[in-house]
Amino acid sequence: MSMTDVCIIGGGPAGLAAALAARHRGLRVVLADGARQPIDKACGEGLMPDTRLAAEALGLRLPPSAGVEFRGVRFLGERCSVHGNFPAGRGLGLRRTVLHEHLVAAAEQAGVDLRWGTPVTSLHQLPARWIIGADGVNSRVRHWAGLDSYRRNSARYAHRRHFAIQPWSEYVEVYWGAACQIYITPVTPHEICAAVISREPQLRLEAALHRCSPLLAARLAGAETTSRERGAVTMTRQLRAVAGGNVALLGDASGSVDAITGEGIGLSFKQAIALADAIVRGDLQPYNALHPRLSFRPRMMANLMLLMDRGRNIREGALGALSSMPAVFQKLLEVHVGA
Repeated sequence: MSMTDVCIIGGGPAGLAAALAARHRGLRVVLADGARQPIDKACGEGLMPDTRLAAEALGLRLPPSAGVEFRGVRFLGERCSVHGNFPAGRGLGLRRTVLHEHLVAAAEQAGVDLRWGTPVTSLHQLPARWIIGADGVNSRVRHWAGLDSYRRNSARYAHRRHFAIQPWSEYVEVYWGAACQIYITPVTPHEICAAVISREPQLRLEAALHRCSPLLAARLAGAETTSRERGAVTMTRQLRAVAGGNVALLGDASGSVDAITGEGIGLSFKQAIALADAIVRGDLQPYNALHPRLSFRPRMMANLMLLMDRGRNIREGALGALSSMPAVFQKLLEVHVGA
């Protein structure tokens, strides 16, 4: 590999976003990943309106036809529900592989040197002025760069599957059950994504459906599945530093908020823009300082939502209060999307 300005390890959404941000600032970029495209991952597959804006800032324009737009979020408990609309714009539900294909196409058009099927085994094999680790929650780059020290570290578990059924709602629906949540996101005009998140590594979607909503379980019972069930770990992790020397971390490699917020990809896009600006200035310390501020709002909202995960009385009491005061839920949703 010849000398370049920026070498990125990891070809998921975070790494591709970093590549786009760097290229738009005139930097030469090589991206390497041991996998082949498109790269899939278990997630809720819904992009919030502020994530779509961040994507546009990267030069990534996702047409509504790439998936299905949704107007807001609905919470559903055992006895009540509440919904809120986004104050501006709409969210977009789309398959993770479709998002990845759009990101790859944008990176190719921008002139990124993409090297799929190219595993990186050490930082010493990377002749680059700047190295970006976007290689996920178990980042090897983080370990190689000595950035493994963290302030907080906890895990939950997610499983996702797709069903061939026409979306029945204009909202992303979040069903709350005993120690778990199920997200229903429209991803095509004839397909939805169902994802469960819990603290139980063995809890699968089918069991969670009956735990959260027997009516939802009955609705999906006769639907054809269009993907196998895929699992992932969702971390709440705060690192003490996300950059050192000429190495910076991005996305889940740099710490993460619980997937309950649906903000992981949006946060990666915003980090990519901030990191590219720091690289152009030749100083990674502003990125070190800005990184925790970028994650403050998603982390705050995750902590607030996870309070409802502590028990049935708390969960049903909170949902009951929100359903009787929908203006409060609306305001929380506006804060959630950065309005």
